[in-house]
Amino acid sequence: MSKLWQKTTNVDKLVENFTVGRDRELDNQMAAFDVLGSLAHTRMLESIGLMSGEDLALVQRELKQIYNDIEAGKFSIEDDVEDVHSQVEMLLTRRIGDAGKKIHSGRSRNDQVLLDLKLFFRHKIQEVVTETDNLFRLLIQLSEEHKDVLLPGYTHLQVAMPSSFGLWFGAYAESLVDDLEMVLAAWKITNKNPLGSAAGYGSSFPLNRTMTTELLGFDSLAHNVVYAQMGRGKTERVIAQALSSIAATLAKMAMDQCLYLSQNFAFVSYPENLTTGSSIMPHKKNPDVWEIMRGKCNRLQALPNDVAMMTTNLPSGYHRELQLLKELLFPAFTELLNCLHMANFMLQHITVNKNILDDPKYAYLFSVEEVNKAVLNGTPFRDAYKQIGLDIEQGNFNPEKAVNHTHEGSIGNLQNEQISAAMDKVIGSFNFRKVEEAISWLVR
Repeated sequence: MSKLWQKTTNVDKLVENFTVGRDRELDNQMAAFDVLGSLAHTRMLESIGLMSGEDLALVQRELKQIYNDIEAGKFSIEDDVEDVHSQVEMLLTRRIGDAGKKIHSGRSRNDQVLLDLKLFFRHKIQEVVTETDNLFRLLIQLSEEHKDVLLPGYTHLQVAMPSSFGLWFGAYAESLVDDLEMVLAAWKITNKNPLGSAAGYGSSFPLNRTMTTELLGFDSLAHNVVYAQMGRGKTERVIAQALSSIAATLAKMAMDQCLYLSQNFAFVSYPENLTTGSSIMPHKKNPDVWEIMRGKCNRLQALPNDVAMMTTNLPSGYHRELQLLKELLFPAFTELLNCLHMANFMLQHITVNKNILDDPKYAYLFSVEEVNKAVLNGTPFRDAYKQIGLDIEQGNFNPEKAVNHTHEGSIGNLQNEQISAAMDKVIGSFNFRKVEEAISWLVR
């Protein structure tokens, strides 16, 4: 296996296989970002006199060609090459000779990996935000569309008070706003440039770290070179918390869907082609999509602990097990994006039951409404509470099945406009355009 960074080729094959693990497989996902880092780094090298203008032109031309090959699906890491960094550098050297060997000046494999990960995570966070926003918009739409359809509210899984589909859909929409606040925190920590920290102790070359920060569209530097390296593991931990927050919202919604689709509730339904049957019971319409989503999202909620166990009590500096974090985070992004997409797809086909409260078992939903009505007519609350309780016990409770909730966030005042404004504010704080413009300029 070819290693540009190791002097000996006598490492035992068993050791090679054990230490490399899934790195080559996962590194393919970082290929485009490795090239982006080199495009910025080599421009900086030329600006400080470590690369000639002629060499820079050659390197930039071929790096952009490799980038285009990656985008077209024509890139792979060869069997005897350890990682994506080695593959890119070897391709350059084959094509343009010695100029390709100069791109690693002022870098360590450590800060190159760190940079690739930051760029990869930044890209994946943007995808998560986009998918979350798509689901959010659909939930708000459904909330408005069904705002007048009443729904039983439950506490302790007991019939409690009137709710509505407007409240139910809108609740999950607002939950996603808070989830994206967590993602925004992860974005801010991710969007700091570690390049130039080298192996964690800087470089004697007069590197211009501010230049690469601007070229790559980062918000700022990871200033202290030791902390830049310490950020590996910490970044993943914060991202894991953010992803698990969205997963928790989806898992709870999936559980609601499973309950509400059952015959005992029958609050919602889906077309038969979106549910599954039984091998023995011909009447079954199982919510397999929501069940699988519940399981996947519950598993994602263990992600922060997995990352913490991998990084807890490590001293400063680089340690090889940090590469294993890729095996945790890379699939997690894929799983969450799939779940967000499927939730959106399923909800586009949901049908709500508009006559749920015709069932007499939901009459008690309105006990609080009747108590409040009596209070508004001058009866002390405790007396009204006792009287309605007696009516229920004696079978004399015949409520008027209507609600008049007007305060902020209630059935009659969903505040969806305010919730949407809050989501717009969070998404605007990411400033994805700055990143997109920087990357577009680098590869043009």
